[in-house]
Amino acid sequence: MAPSSSQSGGLTRLLMIVGILIGVFTPIVYLLERNLESFYIFRLDELQDVAQRGIQAHGNDTAKIVEYIVAELHEKHPSHVNPKWNVDEEWMFNNAGGAMGGMYLIHASITEYLIIFGTAVGTEGHTGRHTADDYFHILTGEEWAYVPGQFQPEVYPPGTVHHLKRGDVKQYRMPEACFALEYARGWIPPMLFFGFADGVFSTLDVQTLYRTVAITGREMISNLLIGKI
Repeated sequence: MAPSSSQSGGLTRLLMIVGILIGVFTPIVYLLERNLESFYIFRLDELQDVAQRGIQAHGNDTAKIVEYIVAELHEKHPSHVNPKWNVDEEWMFNNAGGAMGGMYLIHASITEYLIIFGTAVGTEGHTGRHTADDYFHILTGEEWAYVPGQFQPEVYPPGTVHHLKRGDVKQYRMPEACFALEYARGWIPPMLFFGFADGVFSTLDVQTLYRTVAITGREMISNLLIGKI
């Protein structure tokens, strides 16, 4: 049976709306993409420097390293850094790509996030393929990474940085206890789907999902309200 004129007319209007939206948002996204650097408040050398100095000052004492890093970043960026690293309610589990660990959110905005991520018992999983560059500053322990076609792991000890380029993907493992300062810069909202997928379709841990959404939303909105994209 041939479709009615009302059905074809509705499809035409829908396609027209989609076309208009694409036409409007494509140049906006293009301009924002070209100016992403102007939205960043954290410098790569700044984060690597504070992480390395924290390690030098406190060795394998992860709590002291985290305290050192957060205190300095909060002093430099008081409006953009969550300083409550020692409040239990600010820590939450993170399940993503099959890996599981603890997470504390230092900063979250549309173009950047900065967290402490790690585990005391080891974990392994898929990095995800993201719309942002990811810099994994190892504080204690070791991270291993693998790319298909290679026959030896990439090994990242304390003080090193594992840079996962935007659009790339790897298998990674923390063979034992390992904690890192993780920084992502680029488009953060699309990454949240990967971060929530295991909770929605695998663990069904509603309480952790709620806390993750609440804290991430709190930080993103508070940054938006002061003009940080």
